[in-house]
Amino acid sequence: MRHTALKQAMEWLAAAATDPQACKREWEHGESGTVLLPAGRFWDVLSVPEDLGLLALDALMRVPRQEPGPTLADLGAGRVGFFLPPDPVTRWIGSGIRYVGRGSWIAVPAPYRIAGSLRWLVPPDGSGTVHRPAAVELALQQATEVLVTSPGRRTPGGYP
Repeated sequence: MRHTALKQAMEWLAAAATDPQACKREWEHGESGTVLLPAGRFWDVLSVPEDLGLLALDALMRVPRQEPGPTLADLGAGRVGFFLPPDPVTRWIGSGIRYVGRGSWIAVPAPYRIAGSLRWLVPPDGSGTVHRPAAVELALQQATEVLVTSPGRRTPGGYP
């Protein structure tokens, strides 16, 4: 069962590549363990500061009957990326928030693998499930409130 889920996840993620077979070969035999994939076809990525992203992911994981979408952490850069449906119109605004859509690329490891500072907090499941934007927005608002009201914590982006 696990092998089937891993294969489906790899197929779904690699399908975003211009050459899915080369993508999978790089994951399996490449030195870095990562590939650059274009955003905007199957998913966009909302990248937020790590402290904010981890709190928001925790809030998303607590929502009953809601499957979380793929979530990638770059621990070296201190960022968490939420995979969202492609949306060329919507704009996300906030301190330290970056939106990666059509025309942009993102480095990703194979599902269920760690590559350098990149690791999946929630790997893709192969079904095409991504985060619901409204749920991510609410979770980010809740996380921001926690950061702002907790003594000794810093706001997103490290501002006191």
